Amino acid sequence: MITTLAGGVGAAKLLDGLSSIVPPEKLTIIVNTGDDCEFHGLHVSPDIDIIIYTLAGLVDEEKGWGIKNDTFNCLEMLKVYGHETWFKLGDRDLATHIHRTMMLRSGYRLSEVTKDICTRLGLKQRIIPMTDDYFATKIRTDNETMHFQEYLVRRSSVDVIREIVYDGSENAKPAPGVIESIMEAEIVIVCPSNPLVSIGTILAVKGVRQALRETKAKKIAVSPIIGGTVVKGPADKMMRYLGIEVSALGVAKLYADFLDVFVMDEVDASLVHDVEKLGIKAVTTNTLMKTKDDRVRLAKFVLDTALTYRKA
Repeated sequence: MITTLAGGVGAAKLLDGLSSIVPPEKLTIIVNTGDDCEFHGLHVSPDIDIIIYTLAGLVDEEKGWGIKNDTFNCLEMLKVYGHETWFKLGDRDLATHIHRTMMLRSGYRLSEVTKDICTRLGLKQRIIPMTDDYFATKIRTDNETMHFQEYLVRRSSVDVIREIVYDGSENAKPAPGVIESIMEAEIVIVCPSNPLVSIGTILAVKGVRQALRETKAKKIAVSPIIGGTVVKGPADKMMRYLGIEVSALGVAKLYADFLDVFVMDEVDASLVHDVEKLGIKAVTTNTLMKTKDDRVRLAKFVLDTALTYRKA
């Protein structure tokens, strides 16, 4: 069994590759929900939806999120009525959020709703939100504290960050199956996602980090930082503001208490020695995933490396 920790676009690409070589029933995906937010009265789970749409073959590949060939007629009409429309929700995408919100208001948990959506879209992978409880990632700047989606989308990540707040983390419990999937896995893969607001949120849920320390699974992560920058998203900017080294080594340090193996891009080969001084086996390969073949190639490399792992 393989368990993965996942954020959005980068994780979805690797998971797409894994799903091409691993029987779907052997793959469990624990997904960040710190990005979840309410728009127009609807519960939106951005990272869960990116993962589901990608694995279901529905995702808009150019953007990396949303549904391909979607229209935005509802959003355009909402704008006419004076509503803010900075968070782009397509018409078909809205159906997912309406369905999710209706089920949640009927008393179902987010994990149950997610399973229902996966079943209806024909997915056999087990996709689990990190928690069913309230958990909101918030960004504190010099002037205000805002939800992560407002910082990322509405503000285009322009604000100087003073602190990342995991609002609700003190009470949020792991969703059913989260801890069990970590403890029972043969391999745990930390996907190439933002280490602070995608993976960091999952690690902030009670018991998750401890489970990663205690599981007998081989734990391997793929760096989202390549040559001191990111392919997509604000991770490098956020790390810099918070005084964290913007490099693959900086990411490795955030996972050092539980990680066995760290996969970096070939351009970061000079960091292998420093990573291994942390007690982590470091390996390099081409980690860019521009094509489907790239996704499958990297997924095979990660699995092969985990299976042949030897302690550094």
